[in-house]
Amino acid sequence: MNSVLLIDDDGKLAEALGEYCVRFGIRIEPALTPSAGLAKLSREHFDAVILDVMLPEMDGFEVCKRIRQTHDLPIIMLTARGDVTDRIVGLEIGADDYVPKPFDPRELVARLQVNIKRHSKTAGLANTDEVPDLYFDGLSIHPLQREIKVNGLPVELTTKEFSLLQFLAESPGRAFTRDEILATLKGTENELFTRSVDILVSRLRAKLKPLQPIRTLHGSGYAFVLNKIDPPEEST
Repeated sequence: MNSVLLIDDDGKLAEALGEYCVRFGIRIEPALTPSAGLAKLSREHFDAVILDVMLPEMDGFEVCKRIRQTHDLPIIMLTARGDVTDRIVGLEIGADDYVPKPFDPRELVARLQVNIKRHSKTAGLANTDEVPDLYFDGLSIHPLQREIKVNGLPVELTTKEFSLLQFLAESPGRAFTRDEILATLKGTENELFTRSVDILVSRLRAKLKPLQPIRTLHGSGYAFVLNKIDPPEEST
């Protein structure tokens, strides 16, 4: 059974959603405040987080940022109005999906299942000995460990960010359209799915500074442009 943390100050919603989701093999663990949710996340394992935007103590965007500092798991945000700006902001700070309130619980379950499955599949790709490490000027990518280093220092990436970087870096200099990137990452199918590629690239660029490994090719898409180098020699 998948375990999902729900951070929402509506206790009745948590109770009703918990009763509904259990029939689909999903256990809902409620937290009525951000501090309670972050504390539970530090102590227990969860397969995903459902995060309301409107919360006491701090808003859901700030909570999402804090979760992303330490955890790589699917985050689905609940937006009261379904506001496009809220959705874009959520994606920019690391959310994987969103559901506008009021919502059909079956839709939320479907989005949970898709994101949990996608995350597990992407993480599983790292567990193969056939994926080599990649080395470039100032950047190293280690698929087995799902780690990257910028100028020798580790940088934390989400599952989607790592997958995008690895996908582009495996074909340096080649231009990929947004549709090709989406087909590879199997992005969420909603009206923002094209925009989500630009958001992922923007997030990657910010985390990889001072390097500038991804170039925008107007009319074409994106390309990885760092020079590939030989692996460092192991010290004896």
